[in-house]
Amino acid sequence: MEHSHSASYAAAGVNIEAGYEGVRLMKKHVERTFIPGVVSELGGFGGLFAPSFAGMREPVLVSGTDGVGTKQRIAQLLDRHDTVGIDCVAMCVNDIVCCGAKPLFFLDYIAIGKNDPEKVASLVAGVAEGCVRAGCALIGGETAEHPGTMRPDDYDLAGFSVGLVDRPDILDKDSVRPGDLILALPSSGIHSNGYSLVRKVFDVEHADLGRTVPELGTSLGEALLTPTCIYVRPVLAAIRASEVHGVSHITGGGFYENIPRSVPEGLCAVIEKAAVRVPPIFDLIRKLGGIPERDMFNTFNMGVGMSLIVSRESADAALEALRAAGTEAYVLGEIRRGEDRVCLL
Repeated sequence: MEHSHSASYAAAGVNIEAGYEGVRLMKKHVERTFIPGVVSELGGFGGLFAPSFAGMREPVLVSGTDGVGTKQRIAQLLDRHDTVGIDCVAMCVNDIVCCGAKPLFFLDYIAIGKNDPEKVASLVAGVAEGCVRAGCALIGGETAEHPGTMRPDDYDLAGFSVGLVDRPDILDKDSVRPGDLILALPSSGIHSNGYSLVRKVFDVEHADLGRTVPELGTSLGEALLTPTCIYVRPVLAAIRASEVHGVSHITGGGFYENIPRSVPEGLCAVIEKAAVRVPPIFDLIRKLGGIPERDMFNTFNMGVGMSLIVSRESADAALEALRAAGTEAYVLGEIRRGEDRVCLL
């Protein structure tokens, strides 16, 4: 690549040499994520991974893809780019683990107005940190410079992950029964959904994101940029230790859209609203925006990033496993007969 240069392409706004420098700077971050199974090095045309199927009867690949959404705007306003990569990984691997799969590898895609090698490396550093937390490898990616279609400081970060599960171990809602308990895995805050509403409520384009907000105990910008929790390790630990019947990743659509995905017809997830441990950031959003409670629970995670449905008999074992993995889980409700799929009391 040392002889690769196009003056004509550079005149059109694309600096391919900046792309090479970005790859050089991100290499150390990518190598942090390498786990057994990684075959290829950074820079090839495809990312290679050799999975182990030892002990599996019928291995099934599970994939998930997502982006960070308009939360990226907060990072751009603060000129801090090392955390949204964690969000990008989280949004993919948290979906994959809902069916009991362990993420194997991740690839990212960065579209950027003007290729700034340091900024791109910072974004990838966040992606690498997310992969480390999820226990998967970052085996490839792409950075595309979009002059004329994006502002120079703008970027969009997305990615996808592939995981593995044995077919007999796939979690599906058919095993959910009346009397099962619903466990809450606390979120770190807003995570990566609802930011179009968040940006409107706080008028982030004109707000002082560096000011300390007493109710939050930190600056507004720090609170809004807090990365999404990655639940892979605690959820897999709970699956090994207990009888998990269903898992829901609480993202856009909040409780009303996501919890029903793990509840079969004829049953209802009854949530005790008084049991929900709501972080201060959501109270602030509700008050400043004048947002009805129903809309809050239908937009945000409200402090519950993921919910698990477990048999009543194994709930204590699940809670113990989750807490041992660093997640202060608690009982959120139970499964009852009913047609609403989810009900907040």
